[in-house]
Amino acid sequence: MHAPETITTPEGRFTAEVAGPSGAPLVLMLHGFPQTRHTWRHQVPALARAGYRVIAPDQRGYSPGVRPSPEDLAAYRIDRLVADVVDLADAAGYGGTAQWHLVGHDWGGQVAWVVAARHPHRIASLTVLSRPHPTAFLRAIRENADGQQERSRHHRAFHDPATATRLLEDGARRLRQALADQRVPEAAIAEYLSVLGDHAALESALSWYRAAGTLGMPELGPVAVPTLYLWGDADATVGRSAATATASFVTGPFRMEVLPGVGHFITDEVPDVVTTLLLDHLGSGAAGGTRLSTPPPRRP
Repeated sequence: MHAPETITTPEGRFTAEVAGPSGAPLVLMLHGFPQTRHTWRHQVPALARAGYRVIAPDQRGYSPGVRPSPEDLAAYRIDRLVADVVDLADAAGYGGTAQWHLVGHDWGGQVAWVVAARHPHRIASLTVLSRPHPTAFLRAIRENADGQQERSRHHRAFHDPATATRLLEDGARRLRQALADQRVPEAAIAEYLSVLGDHAALESALSWYRAAGTLGMPELGPVAVPTLYLWGDADATVGRSAATATASFVTGPFRMEVLPGVGHFITDEVPDVVTTLLLDHLGSGAAGGTRLSTPPPRRP
């Protein structure tokens, strides 16, 4: 990827990878934890070559220009995270009635589900990696389906105020090992740590969990937009019950792809598979997006 750009919203300046023709159908890509905009390093150029305008931001707290105090948990609650996504699309020139494609992994997937449920008129298509529909996920935790409570134990651990220091000490040894154990390549780990190796950034990223509480959020209604859901059957953090229950909470066109032997960090393990499935979904008749007749002005 080339040098990142900044996108200015009412909340501040987001660091982002931006590629593709100005005015083309927009694809907004939301990373999870402990990742960054670099999650999409393979997909951004591929989608741009296919004719899409692609924006992959470092989200709230990850971007230095949008980093409220980690003690201000209200600034990291789901309503604010969802508003950031709409703000980013508006700032990129895709406001009003323009529709755009939304892609999210892990925490970015959680946010993407809520955006699609609350703003269906803005979303041409939804693609979520790993993270089930929030209601399916919440019910699996409550019922402990497939040991989901143990799978999600890190949600509770991240409330410990010593977590960031512990993860970053000794050259971020624990964080590096946790990612390596889930088959994230060393080069990718280095990219993620280029952002999250900063104590302030990591504390802010952990504030997403602390603001959400132990179980994440209240139940969410069904999603009506065309949806692609990718889940690896070796995912250590999301069990099959939560994943397969997701279909019950999508009323629009829905496709689930189970990736055999793939874990939680799908874009790191099988990037080409993700790109192929994503391009197919974006190009389907049900998921067109808006091509602007007047390209948006270039943002600083």
